[in-house]
Amino acid sequence: MSWPTISKDAALAGRTPNLLDYEALRTSFRWDEARQELDGLPAGGINIAYEAVDRHLTRGRGDRVALRWLGRGGESRDISYAELAASTNRFANVLASLGVDPGDRVFGLAGRIPELYYAVIGTLKARCVFSPLFSAFGPEPIASRVGIGGEIGRAHV
Repeated sequence: MSWPTISKDAALAGRTPNLLDYEALRTSFRWDEARQELDGLPAGGINIAYEAVDRHLTRGRGDRVALRWLGRGGESRDISYAELAASTNRFANVLASLGVDPGDRVFGLAGRIPELYYAVIGTLKARCVFSPLFSAFGPEPIASRVGIGGEIGRAHV
């Protein structure tokens, strides 16, 4: 299934978008070139949470907006890379204090609030697998997903 491209008026945003021509980028994309854009962990290896958040701190962009949350009631919150790094580190540390080991599955049930992103990225920082659950699933599908995750490895809800 092909989804239509969402076009936005750059003049209304007040700044130039990061992606000006999706189709051109899609056709020219090469994984070997994309890999060169990644920093990698300071001790070696790759962790998507580091690439998405922490490397921006090392590049001096901690004060820039990493996540802009827009609530249903019109409220909004801007979360900087520094704030996002601190919150996701805190979540990863909580997982470790609870005995959650790398490779374990962590299930989360939350709406699209900043804390959901803290949990997802913090779980990745802890080198665990995050599985989102949604209240629309109902109790049986949630129990089923957690059960399947537990059969694969240690699961934490």
